[in-house]
Amino acid sequence: MNLYENLATQLKDAIRQGVYPPGDRVPSVRRLSEQQRVSQATVVSAYRLLESHGWLEARPQSGFFARQPESAPPAAQTGEAAEGPCAVNVTELAVRLSRNTQRKDLVSLGAAVPAPGFLPLADLRAALNRSLRGNADVGSRYSFPPGEEALRVRIAQRAADHGCAFGPDDVVITDGCQEALNLALRAVAKAGDIIAIESPAFFGTLQAIESLGMQALEIPSDPDTGISLDALTLALDRWPVKAVAVVGNFSNPTGSLMPDAHKTRLVKMLAARAIPLIEDDIYGDLAHGRDRPRPAKAWDRDGNVLLCASFSKTIAPGYRVGWVVPGRWRKAVEHLKYVGTMANATLPQLAIADYLADSRYERHLAKVRRAYADNLARLHAAVKRYFPPGTRASRPTGGFVLWLELPDNRDTLALYDQALKAGISFTPGRLFSPQGQYGHCLRLAAALPWDARVEAALAELGRLAGKG
Repeated sequence: MNLYENLATQLKDAIRQGVYPPGDRVPSVRRLSEQQRVSQATVVSAYRLLESHGWLEARPQSGFFARQPESAPPAAQTGEAAEGPCAVNVTELAVRLSRNTQRKDLVSLGAAVPAPGFLPLADLRAALNRSLRGNADVGSRYSFPPGEEALRVRIAQRAADHGCAFGPDDVVITDGCQEALNLALRAVAKAGDIIAIESPAFFGTLQAIESLGMQALEIPSDPDTGISLDALTLALDRWPVKAVAVVGNFSNPTGSLMPDAHKTRLVKMLAARAIPLIEDDIYGDLAHGRDRPRPAKAWDRDGNVLLCASFSKTIAPGYRVGWVVPGRWRKAVEHLKYVGTMANATLPQLAIADYLADSRYERHLAKVRRAYADNLARLHAAVKRYFPPGTRASRPTGGFVLWLELPDNRDTLALYDQALKAGISFTPGRLFSPQGQYGHCLRLAAALPWDARVEAALAELGRLAGKG
């Protein structure tokens, strides 16, 4: 994170905590420059960033003044620990919703699945053909754990570019990120153990916890900066947490991005307590800016972070190629992978390794990052235009998901059933909490090409949301 971004985060936290209530003038550029020992240009950049996100208002000849964005969800109660561990029961609802995403008659506004136009399908077909020509026996052999070396080399090389120090032998290929999460959880915990999760949390993580008979402990999270480390500290002091699971880069569903300082603190805190960190970095490559954020794994010096990811959100969901870097649990994960599915499909691994061999992937990322940023901006504008007054939305700087909070405690599960009748689907908020929180929230996704059909569906969904 750049210096001005760190400064912006500090000031935003001060506004949230009431140090600068809405309407109060914040320090002048010169004064803050002297206080923080940074250049005035750095302060101006921080103030402009906060202004663009609605946290500051510039008044001519008067300076900058604090404000609370109407579209920003309220910050989590970061000083409070969670209520307690609980069993998870989200799979039945998740299966029901996932089936509806396959329906061709619905406008799917909530599925976090890229439309074909956002995927490099032609380049992948070419890579697939080259892999077939160069490996005539590809269909006659198993790809046992840890997976194809050519792919593991590419993964390790790309990870080195954003600060991670691990080699190809540290990577275990999986059937997507979901299997990576399952393997990581099975390696570090057993049935009945407590897994601390950010809240709201990716429902795939919740499903994995549920299927393994573990308990979830919800930790409040900030919609911009992710899991509250103060609340997590209190929880770790109170309960025998076996592992912590987070999405540090562009969390699903809020799109939050954990600052580097928070990642460093989190890694050190858990290493000191010998509590493993399971990190899902599936959206890390989809930063809207030029700089790809580092995963928390970049600060891991003890093998205490299990890094999970896949190419499902960037290249090809149907290839089901993911991976885990398990740290000191590598042998355990390889064993679990072998006894679970024995091997991965060989050809998709070779095709993606071929595709990653030159600059094609980087060119693709540059294109889709801009496209998702544009789509999210349109989505924000549509929410403001069509949804009832008081609706609040997250402001992600990467990925393609948006988290909404409706006013007046509108039940989004009931809204979902109404929307289906109108040919629209989205993801209700209850799916992201094992304790049924966020019943008045929902997730939208900007993963469809923007057209009149999408615009009309958002207008109708906003109208239905306003009827409650």
